[in-house]
Amino acid sequence: MKKTLVPIAIALALGAAVPAFAQSKGDWTLGVGVHQVNPKSDNGTLAGGTLPLEIDSDVKPTVTFEYFLRDNLGLEVLAALPFKHDISVKGVGKVGETKHLPPTVSLQYHFNSEGKVSPLLGVGLNYTTFFSEDTTGALEGTRLKLDDSWGLAAHAGLDFKVSERSAVRVDVRWADIDTKVEVDGAKLGTANIDPLVYGVAYVLKF
Repeated sequence: MKKTLVPIAIALALGAAVPAFAQSKGDWTLGVGVHQVNPKSDNGTLAGGTLPLEIDSDVKPTVTFEYFLRDNLGLEVLAALPFKHDISVKGVGKVGETKHLPPTVSLQYHFNSEGKVSPLLGVGLNYTTFFSEDTTGALEGTRLKLDDSWGLAAHAGLDFKVSERSAVRVDVRWADIDTKVEVDGAKLGTANIDPLVYGVAYVLKF
């Protein structure tokens, strides 16, 4: 009997040694991770529907800051290094590339924050600015311009507690990103990017 109780006692002690990653009013968290921006498969068409677009994905480091307005309710800001995307026209190939920054502010609620696994859900606002547009292939020598975008954003994730002040987070985001496309000043239409963003991060509370 004693031989059975000893390993049970050790297991309970180890479980108690990992405190909950609870979030209380006034807490801050810093998250450092990596995310993939994956535009949806249908990115719209230009020139009256004659040029179907394809925009590829990219992976970059990200950082988040979250301030808790109330217990379990936080206001988060997402930032990242510039993402870079190739722009192609189906049947034609790559015609350009661009970089973008997608800062996003979200209000999010953390469920079961006293547990070892804590889900979160959030909604917010995304601002995407495009820059360093270049052309190649069929558009080489022309000037490409993509307008900045404002849109809604959504966030869902799971925090896996590591200690009282840290967790590993896996999450997915969605943002409504639409940009008007101009070539040499001529308006050709709108690119619908609307990506899913997958990632993992280490989150530290302070």
